Amino acid sequence: MESFSLILAIVVVTALVFDFTNGFHDTANAMATTISTGALKPKIAVAMSAVLNLVGAFLSVEVANTISKGLVDETGIRPEVIFAALVGAILWNLLTWLVGLPSSSSHALMGGLIGATIASAGIGAVHGDVLVTKVLIPAIAAPLVAGVAAMIAARLTYTLGKKADGKAAAKGYRSGQIASAGLVSLAHGTNDAQKTMGVITLALVAGGAVAPDSDPPMWVVLSAGIAIALGTYLGGWRIIRTMGKGLTDLQPQQGFAAQTSAATVILASSHLGFSLSTTHSVSGSVMGAGLGRKGGVVRWSTATRMFIAWGLTLPAAALVAAAAEFVCGLGDWGTALVAVFLVVSSFAIWKISRREIVDHTNVNDIDEPAGVVSTAMAAVTPPPVGTVPEGFSATVPAQASADAKTPSATTTV
Repeated sequence: MESFSLILAIVVVTALVFDFTNGFHDTANAMATTISTGALKPKIAVAMSAVLNLVGAFLSVEVANTISKGLVDETGIRPEVIFAALVGAILWNLLTWLVGLPSSSSHALMGGLIGATIASAGIGAVHGDVLVTKVLIPAIAAPLVAGVAAMIAARLTYTLGKKADGKAAAKGYRSGQIASAGLVSLAHGTNDAQKTMGVITLALVAGGAVAPDSDPPMWVVLSAGIAIALGTYLGGWRIIRTMGKGLTDLQPQQGFAAQTSAATVILASSHLGFSLSTTHSVSGSVMGAGLGRKGGVVRWSTATRMFIAWGLTLPAAALVAAAAEFVCGLGDWGTALVAVFLVVSSFAIWKISRREIVDHTNVNDIDEPAGVVSTAMAAVTPPPVGTVPEGFSATVPAQASADAKTPSATTTV
């Protein structure tokens, strides 16, 4: 069994707290569309996602190895550096959860790790090639690939289902959506739980508890899986609301297309060891599926705020982590001060969130404005066949008559 110092124990606990916030922050990735389309009730959806996240944590360690062995030089890292990195990641997760923005927990963690490492050992301790090839490129490519795939898949499902019975088709797609949402949950556990495993393993190496280049010990895998599952079960209802209703309005066909496309991208990246943002993948697939239905639109005002958060995630977490590492470097009292700051800040964010409670009872209630672009697109979209636009009149014959002079009744709709 590994030998633990006090600071190492604090780092492990803080890492599991981050994993917990990752769980409720990213529940929306797996279950937002399933909840918004009514395929599953909210509490059942998050319970299912929690179990599959736990299972997914045991499927692979490739992503964990990317973080523990590849992103930074583990020989120059102290446990205090890992602690500072986690502080930056946790605070960013909580802030974006408070405002309901689906930002990337993965990028928050890696931004914190990069910022704290640079503050401690200099920029040379960050492996730039790994950062570019396994973090930045996937961050850009994932939402684009998932979005295009979801748009094509949504259009294909509508084309193939034209002659299908409406109710039967909707029921079938809801069943398919439940299955694909489960696959996303499994993929999320495979990808995101491993990031915490990687951080804890890096801390164990830094603290001399395990040998360099070690894979995550089994107790690390188990504890990370449980932490992310518990966080998932709580449900990040604010972000679920944004992802499910704030970006676009999805029908079961679109929800199925979005979830399947996202799951495919996430599982492929986990196999390759890419530390992919599941948030980016799912958000891209939701927007793609929204545009995949004729007349479907995306609320670009919400999407723009989300894109800004994506761009700020890595540098913001890095700056907070660098500041935390500077204070931790002043000694044990500095580390204690950072720990107190983290606890107080987290409590303050939670108290603010209580002013407007979002939970499973009101997660699908939203009054998000459609925005100028969406309104314009909706205005030029032809109405469905058989409907009459508001303000127009339709002339309906009052009775059949051989006399051409027989008057007709005009009904205003």
